[in-house]
Amino acid sequence: MQMNPDKDTQLCMSLSGRPGNFGLRFHNHLYEQLGLNFYYKAFSSRDLPGAVRGIRALGIRGCGVSMPFKEDCIALVDELDASARAIASINTIVNTDGHLKAYNTDYIAVARLLAEHAVPRESTFALRGSGGMAKAVASALRDGGYARGVIVARNEVAGRALASSLGYEWQAELGSLRPQMLINVTPIGMSGGPEAQQLAFDAEAIAAADRVFDVVAVPPQTPLILRAQAEGKPVITGLEVIAIQALEQFVLYTGVRPSEEQFQKAVAFARA
Repeated sequence: MQMNPDKDTQLCMSLSGRPGNFGLRFHNHLYEQLGLNFYYKAFSSRDLPGAVRGIRALGIRGCGVSMPFKEDCIALVDELDASARAIASINTIVNTDGHLKAYNTDYIAVARLLAEHAVPRESTFALRGSGGMAKAVASALRDGGYARGVIVARNEVAGRALASSLGYEWQAELGSLRPQMLINVTPIGMSGGPEAQQLAFDAEAIAAADRVFDVVAVPPQTPLILRAQAEGKPVITGLEVIAIQALEQFVLYTGVRPSEEQFQKAVAFARA
């Protein structure tokens, strides 16, 4: 990837507990293809307030926010877009002359994927997770007309709160429940984590489901996705989510919307 930075180069970044290369490659590829004087870098930090102060102080144009920072960042920004305010979770910060405004493009990505994959609205589902990303996914389901769902979360306080806020039930474990769609919104199956080789749902539940949705993007084929594919189930992957949300972030940072062809080429480059 060729880059010729100068004093006017706009910096963008991401903050994640486990940084990956997808966003870096996706954004920088599009910057180069569209002739934009931007550069993108992935970071992690144990000092979240300090990192956000750095965004403001250094004039960093945009920041993608991933697990586990999606909720903790809220108190550190100046303004919430409606997409973030409605679900109390953010994944994007845009810096305009020191004013930090936060958005949630995860919600947009999930809503689009449910439509593109033609998931029947009458489907029952179980969503494992209760954090910021879980809020985005569950809110997109609720707003899309998916009324027959349960939130599965070991954290009873967070799980019950998420479920009750959206009109769903809560369970600590899936148990004997056999929903038509299984959705993982936890780090289970994520590369580099303690549960990287584990399934987010048991084998019997996967076999009984009609489809599986895993928001974990690294690796692109998690143990859950691999098991579902082996069972012949349709899947929605975290790679699809991260690609669409990254596109919407790109537009917020630059004001430029790539063509569909440019978008698909950037996704292919980022995956390579």
